[in-house]
Amino acid sequence: MRETILSVGIDIGTSTTQLVFSEIRIENMASMVSVPRLRIMDKRVVHESEIYYTPLMSASRIDGKGVRELVETEYAKAGVSPSRVGTGAVIITGETARKSNAAQVLETLSGLAGEFVVATAGPSLEGIIAGKGANAHAESKKRGAVVANLDIGGGTTNIAVFHNGEVRDTACLDIGGRLVKFSDNRGTVAYASDKIRHLAASIGISLEQGRVLAPEEIQTLTSAMADILVQALGLVPAGPDLDAMTTDKGLTLDYPIDYLTFSGGVADCIRRADRDLFAFGDLGPFLGGAIADSLIVKEIPVLDAKETIRATVVGAGSHTTDISGSTITFTDEALPLQNVPVLKLSPEDETAGLEKWAAIIDRKVAWFDLQGENQMPALAFKGPAAPGFDDIQILAESIITGMDRVMHLPAPLTVVVENDLAKALGQSLRARLGQKKQVICIDTIKVENGDYIDIGKGLANGRVVPVIVKTLVFGY
Repeated sequence: MRETILSVGIDIGTSTTQLVFSEIRIENMASMVSVPRLRIMDKRVVHESEIYYTPLMSASRIDGKGVRELVETEYAKAGVSPSRVGTGAVIITGETARKSNAAQVLETLSGLAGEFVVATAGPSLEGIIAGKGANAHAESKKRGAVVANLDIGGGTTNIAVFHNGEVRDTACLDIGGRLVKFSDNRGTVAYASDKIRHLAASIGISLEQGRVLAPEEIQTLTSAMADILVQALGLVPAGPDLDAMTTDKGLTLDYPIDYLTFSGGVADCIRRADRDLFAFGDLGPFLGGAIADSLIVKEIPVLDAKETIRATVVGAGSHTTDISGSTITFTDEALPLQNVPVLKLSPEDETAGLEKWAAIIDRKVAWFDLQGENQMPALAFKGPAAPGFDDIQILAESIITGMDRVMHLPAPLTVVVENDLAKALGQSLRARLGQKKQVICIDTIKVENGDYIDIGKGLANGRVVPVIVKTLVFGY
């Protein structure tokens, strides 16, 4: 048994907007007499859009109509209707995620992407997706090494660190090629972000609008930006500018970095010393040159990225989707579900006897901020590795009792388990709830507190469901 899903990835970045269509192939890896074991076997990009400058109405607002027109144009070029799209992601990244109407722009695109497209803009997730698009995760697995991908775009640098194919760490900094825009080839400042103004002022450079910067000033500024990346990677001691330019958090640096990859628009400028420095009307080529001359490439071996400027959009279209286990319980009429917040039990919680889980779950539900939510959280846990019949019954009863204070909400009771026990647990939950509540119980999916999930309609004759784990953040 095999099935192919069409996925779309749309990346609305600080500098550029792009779109890709990918085909994701699912196959049953089990024998004819075994329980189906479905896996994603292949991901292939089938259409890449042009790279457009992101339409803006002002420095603080995205041109939603302009973005939609670009996306509609590319749908037509690819010969794809929204009804054919099974999954994917719309991602507003970098500085663009902080625009005042970012959430509204995503809403205008939802109808173009089928009913199961994700809208996300968290810096950690953005870095992870770009790292996967650049192939850093696969390189780390192949080499058994730690590989950090620096996705350097127009407004931010997102760092994702992978070890043996798994995410180890992330960070985001306000370092990007389009933090200063020029109105001509003489270096006349047309725009500068607030943070880059502060950094420039600290080294004696004014970024006042209309001022002409000397090439030496631009090089001094971009060298300071590259130095901050050097500090972020732990190659030299951290200075005060690193904290000022860090967006969410820095790297823990409790591991050695064996290799680097670069993605994002600036990545193409690192190797192109012959490029017109004002080709894009911003700092990109200057910043690329500064990084090429920095300790980063001298101290850490650099691997070729599979994708550079397209890494995020390829990652969004091909790497955001996972599929559940094949022995699960769900009501197809209840799907798709979107933006369901995750409430996960800690490892310490799970060490308590199953009889105590009801009180633990109830306490966590009470802590969970449901104000304004019209849905209940998805309860997530790893679960016992080999539970017996009695264990499943106790666990089902504990879940229903523990979730009691939100069971009146109209959404289904959703349970996400890492271990393979969703079929038996889901059936036990259904037996107790009868017609009072729809139940969705899926497994082999790993989530964390703070995540949101989307669950799509069943695939492969209802044997599996597509799942996207995401973080929704605007104005971070």
